[in-house]
Order: sequence, then structure tokens, then C-alpha cells
Amino acid sequence: MDTPRVRFAPSPTGYLHIGGARTALFNWLWARRTGGTFVLRIEDTDRGRSTQEAVAAILDALRWLGLDWDEGPEVGGPHPPYFQTERLEVYARHAERLVKEGKAYACYCTREELEAGRKQAEAEKRQFRYPGTCREKPYDPSRPHVIRFRVPETGATAWDDLVKGHISTPHDTLQDEVILRGDGVPLYNFGAVVDDITMEINLVGRGDDHVNNTARQILMYLALGYPVPTFAHFPMILGADKTRLSKRHGATSVTSYRDMGYLPEAVVNYLVRLGWSHGDQEIFSLEELVRVFDLKDVGATAGVFNPDKMAWVNHEWLKRLPAEELARGALPHFRAAGLPAEDDAKLRHVCEVARERARTYGEYVQQFRYFYAPVTLDPKAKAKFLTAETRPILQAIRDGIAALPSLETGPLEKVFTGEAERRNLGLGKIAQPVRVALTGGTASPGMYDVVQILGRDETLLRLDDAIRAIG
Repeated sequence: MDTPRVRFAPSPTGYLHIGGARTALFNWLWARRTGGTFVLRIEDTDRGRSTQEAVAAILDALRWLGLDWDEGPEVGGPHPPYFQTERLEVYARHAERLVKEGKAYACYCTREELEAGRKQAEAEKRQFRYPGTCREKPYDPSRPHVIRFRVPETGATAWDDLVKGHISTPHDTLQDEVILRGDGVPLYNFGAVVDDITMEINLVGRGDDHVNNTARQILMYLALGYPVPTFAHFPMILGADKTRLSKRHGATSVTSYRDMGYLPEAVVNYLVRLGWSHGDQEIFSLEELVRVFDLKDVGATAGVFNPDKMAWVNHEWLKRLPAEELARGALPHFRAAGLPAEDDAKLRHVCEVARERARTYGEYVQQFRYFYAPVTLDPKAKAKFLTAETRPILQAIRDGIAALPSLETGPLEKVFTGEAERRNLGLGKIAQPVRVALTGGTASPGMYDVVQILGRDETLLRLDDAIRAIG
């Protein structure tokens, strides 16, 4: 095969979803692995649903994932930006050529006539197939019409898919489909073929929901006299119930994972493993993937999206980061939650204690907001641990902390262990009432970390509030 030229061709009708991101990733990795070219094309012919906001969201998501493109929107060089709505003349020229060569024809059937045919087919319990009404009619450009592609009536079209193996489609299952509407806008199959021809794409990697389009497209390549590219159809991503991934399975937008506090490295890492493997290795950097990714290792069976596994991968990536980088990444999420965090020693300490406990930056905020907001006592924890019996313990710890010259771990530990020894209690019996008073609940990092993060003044204030609440 020549040096690969691959493409990612999203429709800007919404955000970049997880399945589209994986398709882009597989193509990008193959281009980078082989020294090929990664082309970005925006298929915006659905004018009623395509928006500039969606274009911006798609580009934003690709940039966040680290998937740069070599040709396409916002890239200089000899190639114009690839938006299909800017290329209507190109499609018209190729369609006109097919009509002149007898490989396509003008169809003058009205919508009403076609709808009547569909209803008759439905009544006869058969699939509607355009009957070729206009196949032999002379071309009259003055009449309203669409252009239909002439499909062979016998035989079959076959190809060897890099992922799914040999596939053959009988021609009697196809119909003379519309390739160019009356307003000059191409239908999907024709637009994709003309674009791939003119952009010299020689490997088409896409989701296997497009398998049914491939025979039609191959016939169009052949009719136009161009080489047929190699095809690789990637299996779908399914939800836990083995149905196609959708919003009911949770977030499907790439940027929603960014907003939840996932790292782009982790999202890339998890997505590539949905349908591709390299031994038993689970954690890959983008640089490693460029070295080892191979399309022949993409499996033919659908991957099942597992949010817990994705969170685990993200946790593994977060644990690798130094405290300073963790804090920089966490800061926007604390601030988005309205919490007065700063990029300082306090936040770095919070991130250090969160490192083993929270899987995303979003969980950092959920689990440790009490370091930046007034404590909210859990009613059950309050009833169990903030009692008349624990009041003297809280007072003793409060006075011990107040008397310390510093909040270093050694002196803090002596305050807690000393009180436990005086009362002949386990350390947990001392720490748990203090934990509830300082954090509002029964689960938190170690008490010495909590006191150090809160600082002396806030620690004493919360203990005083708890003591007063007991009465």
C-alpha cells in the first residue's frame, strides 16, 4: 500500500461522541505510525442540523485529545479547508460526468410518486426498491430532478476488510440511489466517494455501521474510474446492556469527560483499548501507542463501554502526576464548583491525600469540598459520634491543638495518642468524633492531614462549633 492517507469525517450536528473519537483515534494512530497523512473533513451537508457551534465543539475535543490533523479546517498549505458545503461544484462536476457516460441518470419522480410506491411495497410486505422508472428517459436539465446512480442489476460487489475480512453484497439488494439532490447537495455515499477521491484517501477507517454503504461506494469509485481504497470497519461501542452506546448509558460526549475531570491521556488510553489490544498491557501513553498500534490488532467484535474501568484508567494516570501538576489540573474544577481554591500549598496537600482516594478531578471536588466550604454534618454521623460522651474528647483535642507551636505530624500525633492513652481507648475512638466535627462525615484522609490542610484557626473553629452543638 502507498503511504496511508486516512481521514476523519464527522458531521457537525452535535458534540464529538465517544465512538467518533475512537474512530478518529484509530485513524490518527495509523497515520502517525506509518508516516501517513491524517485528513479532517467536516461533512456539513445536512444544513438543517449542522451548526458552527458543533464544528467548534468537534475541533475543541480533537485538540483536547491531542489528535492534530495534517489537512482540513484551520490548516494552511495547498489544500483548502474541507467543508462539504464549500465543494458543491466538485460534486456537480463528477455527477455530470456520470450522467454523460450513462452511469447515472436524472430522475424526475415526485415525492408523492415515490411515497405511493413505498406505501404499496409496505402493503405487499416487501422492501421498497426504486423501480428504475426514469432509467431510460432522456436528460432534460430544465425539469426538476435529482441524479440517481445506476447500480448493476446482477452480480455482487465484494471487498476484503482489514477488520471484518471478506464481505460480499449482492447487487439485487441495492437500488439506484440518489447521489445529488435537486439543490446540488450530494447524498452521503456520493459526497464521501468524491471527497475521498479528490483528497486521495487510500484507507477508509470508520465504524461498522457503514458496512452497508461500502458496496455502493465501491461501485461509485469504479464508475468514476478511480482505485478503490482499503476499508477497515471498526466495531461499535456498546453499553453494558449490549445495545449501541447512547445517552441512556451515561455521558457519551468527549468534552463531558473533560468537564468531569478526566485527563485526555486517560480518555485516549481507555478508548484505544475498546477493540484493540497489545498483549496484556493496559496503560499506554500516546507516544507508546504510536509505536505499537496496528490495525491488524483491531478486533471484529464490539467493545463494551465500562465507566468504572474508564475511571480506573483515569485514576492510574492521575496517580502518576506530581502534586504540582495535580493541583493545576484540579484548580479549575474546584473553582467551577464555586469553591475558593488557589494554586497553593493547601491545594497541593489536598491533591496528595486525594491521589489514592479519588479517580477524577470531579471526585476530588465531591469528596474534599469540606476543605473549602463550611462543614455540613451528616445527621447519622452526628447522632452517633457527637454526643455527651465524646464532648470531653473533642475538648481535649481542641485544647491540645491550640497549644501546639506548629501543626507538624509528630506533635499532632502526640495530641491524639496521648488522649487515647489517658482514656485507655483505641485511637479510632478518639479520631472518629474529631473526623465528624472537621469533615462532616465518617470517611476522610488521616486526621493529621485533615488538621494540617484546614489549618489551626479553621480546625479550632469547627471543633468549637461541634462542642457547642452537643451542648
